[in-house]
Amino acid sequence: MTPLLEVRNLVTEFPDEDGKPLRAVNEVSFQVNRGEVLGLVGESGSGKSVTGFSILGLIDEPGRVASGQVLFNGDDLTRADARTRRNLRGRRIAMVFQDPMMTLNPVLRVGVQLMETLHAHEKISRHEARARARDALGMVGIPSPEERLEAYPHEFSGGMRQRVAIAIALLHRPDLIIADEPTTALDVTIQAQIISEFQKLTEQQGTAVIWITHDLAIVSSLADRIAVMYGGRIVETGDVFSVLETPSHPYTRGLIRSVPSENNQGRRLAQIPGVTPSLANMPEGCAFRTRCERASDACRQQPEASGTELRYYRCFHPYEKVYA
Repeated sequence: MTPLLEVRNLVTEFPDEDGKPLRAVNEVSFQVNRGEVLGLVGESGSGKSVTGFSILGLIDEPGRVASGQVLFNGDDLTRADARTRRNLRGRRIAMVFQDPMMTLNPVLRVGVQLMETLHAHEKISRHEARARARDALGMVGIPSPEERLEAYPHEFSGGMRQRVAIAIALLHRPDLIIADEPTTALDVTIQAQIISEFQKLTEQQGTAVIWITHDLAIVSSLADRIAVMYGGRIVETGDVFSVLETPSHPYTRGLIRSVPSENNQGRRLAQIPGVTPSLANMPEGCAFRTRCERASDACRQQPEASGTELRYYRCFHPYEKVYA
């Protein structure tokens, strides 16, 4: 089966103050099939969001996609002109940003913004557009959706604004949704409702989702596959069950051990020592080696991927036993 989206050796760079290119995304490759949810997981600064922006061509200068391919239905988006990308965004590929005010215009009523999104890609009547906008707000759990169409973004709470942003992304039933921490500002009840809506989209419409997050609990309940990023690279990927139950990379294992558990009540939470390195001070070889308890001199070289295309890791000293 041909994947809906295939990312091949994607490299995204930002220059430092001296003009030296720093790689925020470093030879990243993955694929997403129709109706599949890929969880893109890692700490802040690992390159998750930049990967999402790179797919949509939203990297602002002086940043740039330096090399690689982003194949959507076989067409390379890195070579597409601005008009082609603009026609795809919102209609066939939608993005939910972590900050809803990146989506919403503060001086326009919410209903106007929803309806303009529909009119940008579809020739429908104002009455139909308003009805669909109202239904979209109801779908994401906003009470009295007819009345809230007349409200401005500042009249919503942060969580409510995020729900509006999600509603905008769902309007056209796109082929692919890139969701960047979409439920961070929402309470658990609304989180469950939003996740349920995404699950319906994948099952009923065949919509593919890239869910960017640091929350392994959400990934475990929503995603089909997981890709763990660190230092701009995917260090481990595979189906959710195998990666979370038998992690191979020490970083993946560290993330899992850091999750609070009822089995560890009264004990200090495990944590990964140190902090994510900046792009300007990335260690040579494996970027995780300065925080890794299993690091050796071999880790001063960049490890190659071991395993298969759909289940691999990058590590010289992987864990082989089931995580417990």
